[in-house]
Amino acid sequence: MIEPHAPAPPGAPPSWGAPARLPVRPGTGRFLVLAGVFVCAACGLVYELELVAIASYLMGDSVTQASVVLSVMVFAMGIGSLAAKRLRPLAAAGFGAVEAALALIGGCSAMALYAVFAWTGDWGGLWADGPRCLLVAFSLTIGLLIGAEVPLLMELIQRIRRQDAGGAVADLFAADYVGALVGGLAFPFLLLPRLGQLTGTLLTGTVNVVAGGALVLGLFRRDLTRRARWLLLLANLTVLVVLASAAVLVDDFERAARHAVYGPDVRVALQTGVQEIVLTGGTRGRPLDLFLDGRLRVGGRDEQRYHQALVDPAMTGPHARVLILGGGDGLAAREVLRHPGVRRVDVVELDAGLLRLARHDPALSRLNGHVYDDARVHTTTADAFHWLREAPRAAYDVVIADLPDPGITASTKLYSLEFYGLARRALAPGARLVVHAGPVSGRTRVFWTVASTLRAAGLATSPYRVPGHDPGLAAGPDRSAGAFHAPHDWGFLLAAPGSTPPALRLGSARPGPHTLTAAGLAAAARSAARTRVTGLPASTLVHPRY
Repeated sequence: MIEPHAPAPPGAPPSWGAPARLPVRPGTGRFLVLAGVFVCAACGLVYELELVAIASYLMGDSVTQASVVLSVMVFAMGIGSLAAKRLRPLAAAGFGAVEAALALIGGCSAMALYAVFAWTGDWGGLWADGPRCLLVAFSLTIGLLIGAEVPLLMELIQRIRRQDAGGAVADLFAADYVGALVGGLAFPFLLLPRLGQLTGTLLTGTVNVVAGGALVLGLFRRDLTRRARWLLLLANLTVLVVLASAAVLVDDFERAARHAVYGPDVRVALQTGVQEIVLTGGTRGRPLDLFLDGRLRVGGRDEQRYHQALVDPAMTGPHARVLILGGGDGLAAREVLRHPGVRRVDVVELDAGLLRLARHDPALSRLNGHVYDDARVHTTTADAFHWLREAPRAAYDVVIADLPDPGITASTKLYSLEFYGLARRALAPGARLVVHAGPVSGRTRVFWTVASTLRAAGLATSPYRVPGHDPGLAAGPDRSAGAFHAPHDWGFLLAAPGSTPPALRLGSARPGPHTLTAAGLAAAARSAARTRVTGLPASTLVHPRY
């Protein structure tokens, strides 16, 4: 509760009492306090960004996760500032305790979230929301501790040398905001790519506890009783031991958590500059599964059914020049090359690491038929949206959008009216575009929003859905919503410029392990039509509908 304050009478003594007894000159002491503010602010912002990043990875929908974390944390900062007013008489001891707690909780937050997700995410029931509840709890706690820093630091800086309130606030916030800038830039450009989320956060906690402990025990130790100094020193050393032990064990922890999520058959796990790639199986007769950022992208038991359903209906007309947007695993290109008459295939993939893996991993390259050794296949590492803006007009007979589901925030622009307008521009006369539009069951409105968006871009559509996702297949980290909620179908839209929907039939591929028949494709079209939702607006860049 905010307490009303009457104006202090002229000549009233300041609220912060006698000047602090410092081991250094007041000017140096003031500089050290502001340096501590700078470091602590940088650490605080890293905790915020880390929570957003790991929550987006584990639970999806980065916009929602960022909104939850930031709104809860800012609210908690206000409550923490009010609560810390009662600690001002013990500002030095209070600040030291706050920083030790913040370093421990913030530094271990990523590991705790990942552990709860990995080992309880598939329990179902109340446990299915465990990671989300823990995310809110961490956001609230870290926000309370960050908010408590401000009044305590204000008290400490005024005890060094009395200053008008406006000037002291300006100095304090300047150091705080510059530190936040450094922390905000260090997280995506240094900590995340070099150290990863877990080690990066542990290192941040270590810096936090060292900075806070050094400031209080080094500069304000004379304000502490002997007992308080020893307690604070013991607390800081305990936090350092916990963080150091976690850092030593982080690799073993990651392996164990990864096995808990993906099963014991993890064969490749790497973090590229774009996403985390995990390969399981692919040896000794076991099916190969490919996970991208925790989502099952290729299931070895049914990938043939998916890729034939994606590619074959689009290859019924001219198909000498084919563009594949996404599909860096090479499996869509494999299906394209089974059709006679293909002269050139351009693959535009954002992640160069996935392209390298598809070329050189024995199991994945064997699955894709070593398509990247074919002289007709050309790869480009680029964002599909930006690449289409510079793509030659009317250059392709077939465009295949083999992209992540539209329900993923990062993919929303790749299912927008603007994106399909650019894709339409790249289509030659009589050409066709096929879009993987996510599962129909469970996300029916999303599927038909993609259809509405294609129509708004001047493309007529033929929808169809194909059963897939063998129920015995692990759902990957998306199982946090419950493995039994995993979709068991794929939705596709075959599109062509004009008002007449393109004919939905199978192409004449060379012999291969076909799993889709003409009768099956007709049934797939009827199955999709039965779920039709009308009147849905198109999705655009400025107004995404997914």
